This record gives sequence, C-alpha cells and structure tokens, in this order.
Amino acid sequence: MATRSPKWLRIPGGVPRSLRTRGSRGAREQAGTAEAPERAGRRADGGRPPQEDGCGLSRVRLGAVEVTAISEADVLDLVSHSWHLRRGGSIVTANVDIVRAATRDPALADLITHSELVVADGMPVVWAGRLAGLPIPGRVTGSSLVHTLTARAARERRSVYLLGGDLGIPETAALILGNLYPGLRVAGTCSPPFGFETTAEGLRKVIGRVTSAAPDLVLVGLGFPKQEHLIHALRAELPDAWYVGCGAGIPMAAGQFRRAPEVIQRIGAEWLFRLAQEPRRLARRYLRNDLPFALVMLTGALRSRLTAR
Repeated sequence: MATRSPKWLRIPGGVPRSLRTRGSRGAREQAGTAEAPERAGRRADGGRPPQEDGCGLSRVRLGAVEVTAISEADVLDLVSHSWHLRRGGSIVTANVDIVRAATRDPALADLITHSELVVADGMPVVWAGRLAGLPIPGRVTGSSLVHTLTARAARERRSVYLLGGDLGIPETAALILGNLYPGLRVAGTCSPPFGFETTAEGLRKVIGRVTSAAPDLVLVGLGFPKQEHLIHALRAELPDAWYVGCGAGIPMAAGQFRRAPEVIQRIGAEWLFRLAQEPRRLARRYLRNDLPFALVMLTGALRSRLTAR
C-alpha cells in the first residue's frame, strides 16, 4: 500500500521552512510558571524502515501507524505557523494502546491517517522507532500538549476549548490553565454525557457547542477512538481549528490525576505510575494487552531494521 503524506505536507506553505531542513531540536517550551511536561501495515509485529515525507520530516511505520519524528517544540511551531495561515489540523498522540488497537482494526488505522501529525506518546513507541532506524526525539504526550499548546495559544491570543472529563473537570482545568498562562482565552468547556455519540441528536449538540464557540484549539479528552471520531466530525464543521486527542490530559490539568515524576517518565515507567493510580481500570489494558504487544512491536522494529540492511 502506498504511503500517504499528511495533508499539511501536501499543500503549499503547509510546513514552516525552518522545519524542512533542521532536525527536531528536542528542546521543550517553558511557559508561565509551569514546567512543560514532556494504513494497516505490512506486518502487525513491527515497523517498516523510516521514510522521509519530502519536507524533511521522517516517519516510521509501527504496526499500522506511521509516527513522525518531531519534537514537542517543533509541534508548537508547526501549529503556530498553521494558525497564521488559517489552516487547521489534528494530532494523534500514539501510545502503545493506540498502536495496538489500530493494528488490530484497519478502520481505526484509517481513522488515524486523517490526522496531520501522529506523535510518539509513550517510551515504547519512541524506542521502537529508534530500533527501526528513526531517531524520534522523545515523547510528545497529550497531557503535556494540554499545557504547551495552551501556553502558545495564550501567547498568540488564540482561543481554547476543553472537551472531556467528568462534570466540572473541564471548567476546573480551564481555570487552572488560565491562571498559569495569563491572557488565555477560553472559548468554552464541555463535559458531554455518557453515550452522547451513540445518537445523532447527542452528537449534534456537542458539535454545535464547539462550532458556535469557534475556538482556535480544541482539546478533546474522551479516550481513543471516541475522541478521534469526534475530531473527524468536528473538522468538517470547523476546519480552521487545531485538535488534539489528549486522553486523560484534561483531568490531569484539573488535578484529578497526577503525572509521574519526570525521572519515571524518562525511563519509560509512567504506565506503572498510572497503573498504581487506577489499577482496576487499567490492569487489563496495560498488563494483558499492551505489555505483550509492546514487546512484539519492539522486536519487530529491530527485525525490520536488520532485514533492511
């Protein structure tokens, strides 16, 4: 199957000139007083050798997902550049669970291809890319982008919409983010009712709330693939905005959950920290599903690199 470049790579001026030739600089943007946190494939067990998209940004296929080697700082620059061009886009933060689900289900793999950026959220994804021969700079997590993209939006007087979390959580997150990043314009918040996406009326109401607010950045924390399906529908109505599927990023910004200490993040053990916080909800996903797949993904990525020589 032919590899498709993300849409912003196929339009004139779609990527900043500085990103076409320089490597990902890997530096993380500090903003305010908070520290910035860091199609179906040929084979389900590993990666395909890295490829360049023609604009200097390399991608590697891991399972059924093509991950871009880009730093968080460069993601911010790309989104900022697109705002100035009045062009929108979306970001998938691909952790092991998302790569596994997309590799098992071609429809989910196809859904991911509608996003302009698929970034490595999770050290196993970073390691697999490096084993396959692509030097992914590091993790770009949804919980981190909630802060760093919001900080960039505040600096550029762009508006943000927070969608997801229990009742009161997006409002609390908006208040905290507003205090951290002076000048932030919160276009709106929404905690949609459970099962809203199962009826046309429920989906229409949520889409209507977001589009009427006309934000520049929409943070959608509903979990994969629900958030990606909603983003796909929202983009048809509000194409100039940028969207991030941020998972638990909104509850974390609200203080409902804590992120692991940075040293635990760096060694790739944040999943253990999250498991300790929510063992009943996450044990099956992490231990029975994701851990075995991560091992297969890593060995497959190494095998693809060795056989490509």
